[in-house]
Amino acid sequence: MAKLGFLGLGIMGYPMARNLLRAGHEVALWSHTSSKAKQLADAEKGKYCGTPREVGEFAECVFLCVGNTSMSQSVILGDNGIAAGARPGTVIVDAGTISPSRSRAVSAELAKRGLHMLDAPCTGSRPGAEGGTLTFMVGGDKEVFERVRPYFEPMGKRLYYCGGPGMGLHAKLTQNLVLCNIIEAFFEGIVLSTKAGVEPQLMLDILSNSAAKCGLIEYTAPFILDRNFSPNFPLKWMHKDIGLMLESGQELNVPLPLTALTEQMFRAALASGLGDEDFCSAIKTLEAWARVEVKRG
Repeated sequence: MAKLGFLGLGIMGYPMARNLLRAGHEVALWSHTSSKAKQLADAEKGKYCGTPREVGEFAECVFLCVGNTSMSQSVILGDNGIAAGARPGTVIVDAGTISPSRSRAVSAELAKRGLHMLDAPCTGSRPGAEGGTLTFMVGGDKEVFERVRPYFEPMGKRLYYCGGPGMGLHAKLTQNLVLCNIIEAFFEGIVLSTKAGVEPQLMLDILSNSAAKCGLIEYTAPFILDRNFSPNFPLKWMHKDIGLMLESGQELNVPLPLTALTEQMFRAALASGLGDEDFCSAIKTLEAWARVEVKRG
């Protein structure tokens, strides 16, 4: 079994780290909320660390899943970051969704220090993290990825190698771009039909038996109908990802007109105080405008 590290123990990171521990690995743990790291270390016989540097000193491969690009750079390259304590040859795997261009810059800086970096954003939300069934999209040196591939397996069932540094992130942002635009179209459609008087469950049955059938809608709709917006993937993080899509579009000179509109709709939901709810709570903005609520009859 390997000496691993895991930083960031939120909705996704906590169960991901737990799965590594339950697979028999020694895992050093750090979180901005230290109580989470202590709790997991006590519950699963992990090693609590007070700083990211301590994790780097311990582990041969370090995973992190933190909220945004700035947080990622800080825990990797900060004064007490992973790189400050890591030995040459250590592999740092960023499982968060951050800026591809800034991730490549961090990777280049780590290479100067003899350290390896993989960008490995994942999809599957909280159920996938808890069940160890996440999908990872990986960018970086292929030989390094193959070397640490076994460490991914307790956390995910599908591993896609996408190319060099930043390419896993580009794949993840494309996946989320399609997802967020589909869900915004669904919000508009189901609010329209509900306002017209079509019972929501009936409308869902029609969609499920038509060319508009969509697994995302079938998964998400029951939460909306039950008015259950507890976070599987918080709205604030989806809005962050949409911003990264638009940033990448600008860098690559690719127009993203639908995504730009979706960003504004999610921004409106964020401004309404819905950031910590699941991203499907963004439907509440349209519901408020239309003066209708999509729920079970």
